[in-house]
Amino acid sequence: MKRFFLCGLLVVLLPAVAVAQVVVRVAPPPIVVERPALPPSPRYAWISGYQRWDGVRYVWVPGHYVIPPRPTVVWVPGHWVQRGPGWVFVGGYWR
Repeated sequence: MKRFFLCGLLVVLLPAVAVAQVVVRVAPPPIVVERPALPPSPRYAWISGYQRWDGVRYVWVPGHYVIPPRPTVVWVPGHWVQRGPGWVFVGGYWR
């Protein structure tokens, strides 16, 4: 019973956590142009890097290769969007 309650609580709380966004008042710096090496195998896809806000400044997170969850999907890179006087990060996802 306790386990069932905890699972139900997670189902209710996780969407609220996933929606939380940090608004940054400083515009992000330009994207770093990466030149990836050859992939480890043809199955891999390149996930481009992005500027991450660490609470004080932007920090570049380098790109990397991963195996996509399904063969037909493509990676949509994360990016910063201006919302009013601040900036919000929209995370990358498979489409």
